[in-house]
Amino acid sequence: MKKYVALFILFVVLNLIVTKLFAQIEKSDSIWRQSKPRSYEVAQAIEVESLVPMFFTGGYHYAICYRYHKFRIRASVINGGHYDAEPAGLKNSSSDFKRYYKTSPGFFLGYNVWKNLELYTYLEMHTFGIEQKRTDIQKDIHSTDVGAGISYQFFIGRYFYIQPGMHLYLRSNHSVDFSGVKYNIPNADVAPVIRLGARLWRKY
Repeated sequence: MKKYVALFILFVVLNLIVTKLFAQIEKSDSIWRQSKPRSYEVAQAIEVESLVPMFFTGGYHYAICYRYHKFRIRASVINGGHYDAEPAGLKNSSSDFKRYYKTSPGFFLGYNVWKNLELYTYLEMHTFGIEQKRTDIQKDIHSTDVGAGISYQFFIGRYFYIQPGMHLYLRSNHSVDFSGVKYNIPNADVAPVIRLGARLWRKY
């Protein structure tokens, strides 16, 4: 009888120990889940990203970004290769021309209005190569473009993200002459964008 009582007491003690242990583990896990910050709650971060489609057209795009709470500044360089930007113009002067991004820098200032939804403005010093389709002659136009964009960072895990968005580019009048045929660059472009990025460093 004493043997069974001792076994019963041992069972109760072990059961209490195991129950308490699992309760502690569950509590710790719950606290960790609750305290785990969201990607948009970062206080500071350094990110790199790229307009990956530019690589498919023989060009490139690189950007480095610094985030401070809801603000983000970004510096970039773009070369569009053989990507034709002319269809993005809201009022193209002629269908007889193509327009290419040559190597150009840009500077962006953004603000997260909600979670990872970012509104931003930018200044880009573009050099466009204008090609007359009939003759294949190409001439350059330099344009300082300003504009606004909206995009959302969809994080895949804690480090990588996809950021689709929409850009509006505005510029003053510029033209170039092709032996009596004048090309006028559109004063506004509207273009969808998609960037792939990585958060290299963060501080909450």
